[in-house]
Amino acid sequence: MTDGDDGAVAGETPSDRRDGRGEWPDGLVSARKALELGFPGWPQPGETPPPPPVPVPYGRGGAQRIPRPYTARAGGPPPWADLAPQDRRPSLDDVRRTLATVGPPQLSERAGQPEATGRPAAVLAPLYEQGGNAVVVLTRRTWGLSTHEGEVSFPGGRVEPGETPADGALREAKEEIDLDPSSVELIGELDHLNTLTSQSYIVPYVGTLPGRPQLSPNPGEVEVVLHVPLAELADPANFREEIWPFPNGFYRSLYFFELVGDTVWGMTASLLRQLLGIVTGTLGRGDLGHP
Repeated sequence: MTDGDDGAVAGETPSDRRDGRGEWPDGLVSARKALELGFPGWPQPGETPPPPPVPVPYGRGGAQRIPRPYTARAGGPPPWADLAPQDRRPSLDDVRRTLATVGPPQLSERAGQPEATGRPAAVLAPLYEQGGNAVVVLTRRTWGLSTHEGEVSFPGGRVEPGETPADGALREAKEEIDLDPSSVELIGELDHLNTLTSQSYIVPYVGTLPGRPQLSPNPGEVEVVLHVPLAELADPANFREEIWPFPNGFYRSLYFFELVGDTVWGMTASLLRQLLGIVTGTLGRGDLGHP
């Protein structure tokens, strides 16, 4: 599930905006749309976006297409950077304990609002333990899809009428990677996110599994299932913050995790950052870093 994955901010007001192609429009504009239309500061249509402002570690990173502006700059280290290596290797018990004590998730202000458009969405972060270390299950979306092709995400999608968000997250995980819903114990939620180009929101669940699951990706949606230790994500060398400028002097942080063969960014990276921050005690509620 990658709805609302990339950056978006409010455009200029009508009094600030000049007519003509290449100017920032009113309302929310995603980074993908800025790249597609060649807005100021972004590559023109057909041009390749620039590389990251700092080198990706050797042997890491993937073919994901990042709609990066020319003026992107490096941000800071991850919140857990100063922890000792042994404190960056969470177990499943660590995840359970910290989620149980961190308090309720920060909800989207759009929940229940009559002006909200579209159904809410829900995603699932499935976790299991291997060798004393917690491992998260992610997916790489099939290349060639009309939206978000090749991107790394959690299983999930739109909640169907009559479903709860939890039921929707479990159903989508079953449809996408054949994860048995009865094997999942939901142990908490991360902060809810607003989708950036529609008046809806996303509910992220964390669930535990009894062991490494036998999964089968649906090729119409998922190219491959990824099993990533949280300790790998928590290695400061594999994390990157970038600062992207937008109109009217607005700057926004975007987060990246460099895996072997893949780059995780956008909504998924923001949720992983909060999960790791909660588990390591370096972030709390309200620290999602995503609209």
